[in-house]
Amino acid sequence: MWSFTLLGMDDTISLKKNYQFSRVYRKGNAACGKYLILYCLRNRDRDLRLGITTSRKVGKSVVRNRIRRLIRENYRSIESKLIKGFDVVFVVRSSDRLPSYYEIKKEMRYLFKKLGMFKQE
Repeated sequence: MWSFTLLGMDDTISLKKNYQFSRVYRKGNAACGKYLILYCLRNRDRDLRLGITTSRKVGKSVVRNRIRRLIRENYRSIESKLIKGFDVVFVVRSSDRLPSYYEIKKEMRYLFKKLGMFKQE
């Protein structure tokens, strides 16, 4: 079985296949924010698996790729604090303006906290 890790992320594998995303949407828990929707579902592995979805309604390809990069970078900084063994999918919501790095960071922390995905210290 092939295993792809995301650049700079030690413990995270990316979701690639449509059926993987569909399973998380159908069976997972969701939390909504102003810019993002977070779906998470426990998996059988002890890995974190990440998927990011942006529709064309969000903007042109430059805007969509910029938001994906911002999400990946913020996720990378939070990754070590998350509980392992989950499939995580971020869906980018369309908005009037492009969110900043810090707005996405604040919202990601809020959504992960809402779903109880941070490790207990």
